[in-house]
Amino acid sequence: MIEEMLLAYLQKGKLYLGYGSIRHQPPMEARMEATTFSFSLNTLYLLVSGALVMWMAAGFSMLEAGLVRARNTVEILTKNIALYSVACVMFLFTGYDIMYAAGGNAWLPFPHWQNQLGEASIVTGGDYSRYADFFFQVVFVATAMSIVSGAVAERMKLFAFLAFAVIFTALIYPLQGYWMWGGGFLKQTGFVDFAGSGVVHLAGAAAALAAVLMLGPRTGKYGPAGQVRAMPGHNMPLAALGTFILWLGWFGFNGGSELNITGIEHANNVAKIYVNTNMAAAAGVVSALLISQWRFGKPDLTMALNGALAGLVAITADPVSPSPLLTAFIGLIAGALVFFTIVWIDSRMHLDDPVGALSVHGINGIWGLLAVLLSNPAATALAQLLGIGAIFTFVFVTSLGLWWLLGRLLGLRVSVEDEINGLDIAECGLEAYPDFVTKH
Repeated sequence: MIEEMLLAYLQKGKLYLGYGSIRHQPPMEARMEATTFSFSLNTLYLLVSGALVMWMAAGFSMLEAGLVRARNTVEILTKNIALYSVACVMFLFTGYDIMYAAGGNAWLPFPHWQNQLGEASIVTGGDYSRYADFFFQVVFVATAMSIVSGAVAERMKLFAFLAFAVIFTALIYPLQGYWMWGGGFLKQTGFVDFAGSGVVHLAGAAAALAAVLMLGPRTGKYGPAGQVRAMPGHNMPLAALGTFILWLGWFGFNGGSELNITGIEHANNVAKIYVNTNMAAAAGVVSALLISQWRFGKPDLTMALNGALAGLVAITADPVSPSPLLTAFIGLIAGALVFFTIVWIDSRMHLDDPVGALSVHGINGIWGLLAVLLSNPAATALAQLLGIGAIFTFVFVTSLGLWWLLGRLLGLRVSVEDEINGLDIAECGLEAYPDFVTKH
């Protein structure tokens, strides 16, 4: 038993290290102590991983704040802390019970609406605490909703956005999550999505695309002949800091999705996940930076930042199976994809996405799910395509309908005057830099 070599035991007031302490205990007592330690260590690992993912909320806040104009900073920050809080509350009320329903068929869960956290403290199998599982899952919900935030920046009403967040985190995200992680039809068909390239990132991008289509571009973004007018962000240090925070948080995002760290196999998988997660991000930066030098004649920082995030999204579908070398290749492709699709979406499709969320999370969510086929023999092209199609179609259609309804009930866009003056004053009544910037 591997725990016998790894664990330290406190027995009869003395500290024993290694397997020697087990050898002098009755077999049943030794097994119980090893199980207790394994449960405690897995629970701790899941909680720490969840805390890292929660810290990604700060990363999204800083990244988005840096990539918008100064007059919209407070609104972006308010939106990010509010959406995180809404996600936590709604996933507790309904989302967790839907996503991990005790019963149901392959398509529809049958939640018992009794709140699983009040029923048992241990997940099925007894590897870790149910409370740790809930905490780890709820921060993923907030991540998916954060993707929408950046894509609709600088022109959406705050409470229309938060109203969408209520339904998305309570119903839309949990239902498609049930199809994969709750044991639904995608899981049954062999769809592979280890940590959420589809369930989290593609779902968030699909909701964002629906919002961008309903909103339209920011005032003045495109000229009468369709020419693109740059609207650069106001604070590149904030954007870079946000990217590094997200990069750090992703170790918890992917590494924690192993859900277990005790035993040689699990511990080695976690170590490999960390290496691959880091390599994918690094390769994405290199790729995006080199291509921007080639196309623009200068290295573009925003493309490099999105290159890192694109690599991270792509490897999230399966950070266990590929070798580090193959992972670097996946990251290089992700960096290239994010560069060309950001330019294409902006200049050709005229979809105004201030932070590049559609490319980072949507295009590279799809690429990551397809890249699974390069190294995971359990994956099939049919299952991966089915998963991509099901997640995107369901989230996009339901989100489009919900955005339309909210538009009729609340209105989605602020007025042109408020947009020009900035959402900080119009929506929040507060300036981010009152002593330094009056309007920018």
